[in-house]
This record gives sequence, structure tokens and C-alpha cells, in this order.
Amino acid sequence: MKKLITPILCCVVLLASSGIARAASSKDELQQRVDAAKVVLDQIMGTSDRTIPMNILQMATCVGVVPGMKKAAFLFGAQYGQGVVTCRTGHGWSAPVFIRMAGGSFGFQIGGQSTDLILVAVNSKGFQDLLKSKFQIGGDASAAAGPVGRDSQAATDWKMNAELLTYSRSKGLFAGIDLDGTSVSQNTADTTTYFGASHTFGSILKGSVPVPSGAVPFVRTVAKDFVDSKDHK
Repeated sequence: MKKLITPILCCVVLLASSGIARAASSKDELQQRVDAAKVVLDQIMGTSDRTIPMNILQMATCVGVVPGMKKAAFLFGAQYGQGVVTCRTGHGWSAPVFIRMAGGSFGFQIGGQSTDLILVAVNSKGFQDLLKSKFQIGGDASAAAGPVGRDSQAATDWKMNAELLTYSRSKGLFAGIDLDGTSVSQNTADTTTYFGASHTFGSILKGSVPVPSGAVPFVRTVAKDFVDSKDHK
């Protein structure tokens, strides 16, 4: 009986924390989320081989980072996380907006983990998906587990019709991941809190809203890592 209690508590804690996460966040908490997203990129892109291939870095239209997405399971699965997204504009990368990711699965499974996620939109359709109030990966938006390796041959073999490439990092291992069935939704309340005013996701991601000072380090990191293809002809 005791062996069953811990997994159950894991799910209870996860669901409870998800409810808290859905509540309004303070600006300090949001800044911590932006800072955590920068750290995730710094650590992943700082590796010499197990990282995102160069041609994908060049063609990326948007980048989303969800630090520490929670996942737990006991007979059913549940996962929830919050992160930030920035998109390429005609004059650099946009200010970040805040998103939620949630999903679930059913099956006989027991366990729990925390995972960093990265979403890379690789065409205009992927960009448009991020302007929707909510969409489902693998349903509304085609997705593929992204290849890894700076010069990976696999980078030319992924599904060219995919709108999003998905990655995960857990316990130091960075790899592509299948996130089909996971929903992505706009967190307008957190975005409004962070900017101190109401802006649409479209206006922010298209570069019409200045980057807040606290988000400059994150946006600069994305600009450094996700280089423009014209610089590498």
C-alpha cells in the first residue's frame, strides 16, 4: 500500500501545482521564468555536439522554451508547463510572450519527472499557429521530433511538412521528442502582467512592441544561437 501512496501523491501535487500555475503570476515570477528559459538555451546550445543542427537554427521562425515542464503518472498521465516564445521579425527577434503547455495520456504507467522543452517553428505556418489562442501539437499543428547534432545528417531527413520541431532535455540528455496531443495556449494574463499593458500576441511576436529590459538577455541569446541563414551562405 505504501508503494502506491507516493505515485498518487505525485499526481496530486502535479495537479495542485498546475492549478497554482494557472493563477495569476507576479512580475518577479515571470521574470524568473524568462531567466530560466535563457539558462536552458545557454546550457543546451553550449554543448559541442548534442544540440540543434545549424540549418534548423537558420530557418527557425519562432522559438519557444518551457523550463521544467512537470510530468507525472499513475494509471493516467498528466503534464503541465509554462514558458515563453519569441519570433523572428524584420529587425531581429521579438519580445517574448507567455504560453502554457498541457497534455495527458492514459495507460498503466507510474513515474514522474521534470523536463525542459524547446519548440522550434520552422515555417510561416508554425508562426501562425503561435498566434492562435490555443492549438494542439500533432492535431492543429504538424510536428516532428527534432534531430540533434550541430552538423547532423538527420537534419535533412526530418519531415519537411512539419511546422514545429520539438525537443526535450531531462537529466542532461537532449533529444527530439514526440509531443503529439499536447496543447499550447496563450497565457494572456501573464503577458499583460509582464508588459504592464494589454498587447495581442500578434503585435508582440511581429515586433511591434519593444522588448522589456528584463527580457533583453533572453532575446539576445536567441538571436545569437538562432542565426539568420543569410549570414551562413
